[in-house]
Amino acid sequence: MAAECSAGGPVEQTSFAPGSVREVTTENANMRTTVAASILLLGLSAPALAQSPVTATTDLNVRAGPGPHYPVVGVLGVGQAADLNGCIENSRWCSITTGSGDGWVYSDYLTADLGGDVVVLTERPADSGVAIVAPPEGEVMDGPVAGVLTGEVVETVIEPPPEVRDYVTVHEVEPVYLDGEIVVGAGLPETVELREVPDYEYRYVYVNGQPVLVDAASRRIVYIVR
Repeated sequence: MAAECSAGGPVEQTSFAPGSVREVTTENANMRTTVAASILLLGLSAPALAQSPVTATTDLNVRAGPGPHYPVVGVLGVGQAADLNGCIENSRWCSITTGSGDGWVYSDYLTADLGGDVVVLTERPADSGVAIVAPPEGEVMDGPVAGVLTGEVVETVIEPPPEVRDYVTVHEVEPVYLDGEIVVGAGLPETVELREVPDYEYRYVYVNGQPVLVDAASRRIVYIVR
């Protein structure tokens, strides 16, 4: 293959193996090669980072915006994957894309394969390459929170009878908003008032806009009424 040369100069023949990097001795060609390689790397890496796959570790609410005051628009089931668009800087709210569209989820309950290591998205290293995204434009749904949801995720261990679901749905109470996301196993602060369900062992309360059944002794969520 002929190398580039100035007018009247000799033509240098250089051969190289397919797929190898061609060494060019002239300064201008070196610069062109460096710039082209940089553009190629940017072109390859940006889409990969913008569409990193993540997996839900529990049945996870997908909300219309980044916060507990936004309405739930879907659920990412345990073990289900979605495309990660990025996370808000210094926040645990991240934007994802599913087959149903875009939404926002809480990063404590997502895992991602970053460089061969599966990590909880909240615990990702600073150099993970996860994109930083801005909050959505438009009306901001925000307000005070009465505490923080705590505890470990556990599998759903109960299936309430239809009459219990009907009762807590019909007898709606003023919701309390807590920092984080409601998942089975999360614990509620002592300040959250629990309401009785007639002839039933668990109590209920509306948290972050949704009714949940709670074990009064441990104050942990045992079921989310969706």
